[in-house]
Amino acid sequence: MRELPASIDATLKLLEEGDYVADRALATTLFLSLKLGRPLFLEGDAGVGKTEIANVLSRTLGRRLVRLQCYEGLDVASAVYEWNYPAQMIEIRLAEAEGISDRKQLATDIFSERFLIKRPLLQALEPDVSGPPVLLIDELDRTDEPFEAYLLELLADFQVTIPEFETIKAAHAPIVIITSNRTREVHDALKRRCYYHWIGYPDAVRELSILSRKVPGAGERLSREVVAFVQSLREQDLFKLPGVAETIDWASALVQLDKLALDPQTVNDTLGVLLKYQDDIAKIQGSEAAKLLEQVNAERTAAR
Repeated sequence: MRELPASIDATLKLLEEGDYVADRALATTLFLSLKLGRPLFLEGDAGVGKTEIANVLSRTLGRRLVRLQCYEGLDVASAVYEWNYPAQMIEIRLAEAEGISDRKQLATDIFSERFLIKRPLLQALEPDVSGPPVLLIDELDRTDEPFEAYLLELLADFQVTIPEFETIKAAHAPIVIITSNRTREVHDALKRRCYYHWIGYPDAVRELSILSRKVPGAGERLSREVVAFVQSLREQDLFKLPGVAETIDWASALVQLDKLALDPQTVNDTLGVLLKYQDDIAKIQGSEAAKLLEQVNAERTAAR
């Protein structure tokens, strides 16, 4: 197990070791979150690298990653715990067959840890030889407000109360990363328990640095053209702008196609890697793609 970083610079270095290129503001918020044991709430458009923070922390710190993927209708049974009812029924039948009549003792037995199925939030409270795990609560905005309310106890005291059993409290708080794509506003009560950071789209310099780490097989010319083209796309009126994840996917796809530079036909043929809505593709494909590519090349020539 690796110790938590002791400074902002050490946090930046830790992220770099995990091939995550962060700005100083993000590293500062993350450092404070780790230092003071507060959950970190990351908001931003899909594909900008929110989830990756948890993955990088897990890898570089050598901690177990516990992930809760949120969705509409997520309930306590799926997120925290549930009882193994079939096993409990078998236990009751066996007790009846053996003539055990102590109902109080039987209730204590079937509501013991042996029949408790632990879901991600409860797993994150358990001790681990490699240290407190990294708990990723991903895309919290997909759940509903009652589930948010349930999280308040966990994020405040890192404990879960099971009425039939007991209150389980973490000996050491997990490292909590919460992400939201802001499809709806998360309640202030939950945000108050966290440190907050908005992750936006990176500028061209940072995105080029990310690409050089993530797709080292792409040549310098191709990487620069890909970044410049994506940056131009983000200035267009599109339903869904491409994130960093799409930039990486596109560069990887172009490498697979043995491309050393962008050309109009290649851009048209591979737009589906970058854009995920047909209306967006139809808007860019053809003359608009050629125009953007021409603009990108002109700017690169002028910058030399």
